[in-house]
Amino acid sequence: MSTSAQLIDVIERRSAHNYHPLPVVIHEAEGAWVTDVEGRRFLDCLSGYSSLNFGHGNPKIVQAAQKQLQNLTLTSRAFYHDQFAAFCAGLGDLTGKDMILPMNTGAEAVETAIKVARKWGYEVKGVEPEQATIIVMEDNFHGRTTTIVSFSTDPDAHDGFGPYTPGFKIVKYGSVEAIREAIDANTVAVLLEPIQGEAGVLVPADGYLTQVRELCTAEGILMIADEIQSGLGRTGETFACDHEGVVPDMYVLGKALGGGVVPVSAIAANTEVLGVIKPGQHGSTFGGNPLACAVGNAVIEILNTGEYQERAARLGEVLHARLREMVGEGVVTVRGRGLWAGVDIDPSLATGREVSEALMERGVLAKDTHGSTIRLAPPIVISEEDLLWAVDRLADAIASFRR
Repeated sequence: MSTSAQLIDVIERRSAHNYHPLPVVIHEAEGAWVTDVEGRRFLDCLSGYSSLNFGHGNPKIVQAAQKQLQNLTLTSRAFYHDQFAAFCAGLGDLTGKDMILPMNTGAEAVETAIKVARKWGYEVKGVEPEQATIIVMEDNFHGRTTTIVSFSTDPDAHDGFGPYTPGFKIVKYGSVEAIREAIDANTVAVLLEPIQGEAGVLVPADGYLTQVRELCTAEGILMIADEIQSGLGRTGETFACDHEGVVPDMYVLGKALGGGVVPVSAIAANTEVLGVIKPGQHGSTFGGNPLACAVGNAVIEILNTGEYQERAARLGEVLHARLREMVGEGVVTVRGRGLWAGVDIDPSLATGREVSEALMERGVLAKDTHGSTIRLAPPIVISEEDLLWAVDRLADAIASFRR
């Protein structure tokens, strides 16, 4: 098996069809570029849904992983290891929080946040046992575990997986009044994405996060920000919440925290919140393992320079300026912040999938969502020249459906 066609044939026959990939088989990658098994190069404008913020094979991250691989990869949390202190202290300093609870995947981090919020509600807020509720947003995406899909409004993620986990109230994203109306004596938290990525890079109106923060403080409930896709440099700040100077009670982090090398996730909160967790109440064999922490420490060092945040902000201005020029030329709307954009294609021309395939034929990899939207999130290491080249390829791909 050596060709893309041969490999795809086996994959389609021997793996579950829980994804619908573009017909490209990637063999190697560096920076913002990937190469398939036939040697064709493509510009990666998805970045593993922000997992590769710092580029494929980032030298600092790879070097940290290689060094740790030679020393120690796993102990489980039954013992301490020498990378854990730096990871907890470094990520705590980056988030401005007292404590860290590490896991592996983003979905695990969200599940951890839910558990901690409920336990905090019972032990600190005084909610009656089994009555805690968490307010969540329409069109959210926090993962695909049984509990998380219970409060998804995406039929693909939600339907057919019941019975569903209770304890969630779903409200309109972007509406502070909807949150206010949903709060009662049993509410322990508001869980939201500062920018909804899977929904099409939806950015709420200015002031929304500030008002949510103020409301949560006034009502004595936790504000939980899922920054798994939006955080760690993607939007031009360390966290998307930083654009409004908002500090949530709990950060939920993942994807880029592993540098595109290993799965690393975590929640970060102060002692009065995370202190409710006691030995035996939550954990993971691989959560906070030495290899993950070594990679996470390299990521934290990179972010502490501010270089990637500044680069995402600068290139984001270039990206959005060029995309706005395409509105009315087969593009209906453009949204986003920093080096992250949702591009709504005129549905009378083509679907998002069709445009993604046409874009692939032109050497650029991106992904559609919700029918007619294309998401663009290239690695932050991308050059301005390559970024503009990618957008020109998008314009040409769209134009091919107008001819």
